[in-house]
Amino acid sequence: MSSTKSNTLRVPGATLSYEVRGSGPLLLLIVGGGNDRIVFNGIVDYLADQYTVVTYDRRGLSRSQLDNPGEEQHVEVHSDDAHRLLKALGSDYEPAYVFGSSGGAIIGLDLVARHSGQVYTLVAHEPPTHLLPETDPIQEMKGIQDVYRHSGVMAALQALFQLAGLNEDRLEMVSELPASIKDQAVKNTIFFFEHEVAMYDHYLLDFAALASATSQTRIVLAGGHDYQEAATYLSAAAVADRLGTDMVEFPGRHVGYVSNPRAFAHRLREVLDERPVQISQIL
Repeated sequence: MSSTKSNTLRVPGATLSYEVRGSGPLLLLIVGGGNDRIVFNGIVDYLADQYTVVTYDRRGLSRSQLDNPGEEQHVEVHSDDAHRLLKALGSDYEPAYVFGSSGGAIIGLDLVARHSGQVYTLVAHEPPTHLLPETDPIQEMKGIQDVYRHSGVMAALQALFQLAGLNEDRLEMVSELPASIKDQAVKNTIFFFEHEVAMYDHYLLDFAALASATSQTRIVLAGGHDYQEAATYLSAAAVADRLGTDMVEFPGRHVGYVSNPRAFAHRLREVLDERPVQISQIL
């Protein structure tokens, strides 16, 4: 098993905490809303023999502290953080592979739109967008935000687990965690509802920039095989359709990397290993 190196990176307005494990090309994993890097621990075990895997707590979550905890959040600032992290680590690795899930997929897409030269392949897993008003995952999140406001954080957590397709006993697992980890999970969920839902609600993908970026970056949209009716799956498909790019399926539902880590990591390796055919290879 490869060793894990932990470090911090100072960025404008925050200090990012990150971990590096494995060897090979750089692979950055970007978490969604309300989570920190530990949600990827299951898949890192199956990736670190082929990639230098970087996981981090996005600003405001767990060990990545904000200078001003009450400040408004913006997708572009979070993608700038990813850009700076790749730049700090990337002298020997650029361009990097990037995987982002849910809100992390939106951040990854914004990263590619504005810094495409840093990314070789982006896998954007179930990004929440407003593209399909009749099945809008951001509106679903705002509905759970109302649960949080009226019934508290644990009720909102339960609603999130149900929406993500996790077993209901996951909520009991949260209550059984050591106090420090449980408290942090609750704080991250509060941060999500208080500060992050709005940033996804206000954000619009720059499809012109993304289309232009495809000359440098392979963009792959992804969704969970086990729940193709999910608003986040349909949102991913809509982004792929707008870009005229690939849509692939991964095991599980919205957080298949938690429920099916081995199969999920295997599928991610398959997708990242695919190479677009170059004209020079045909001629």
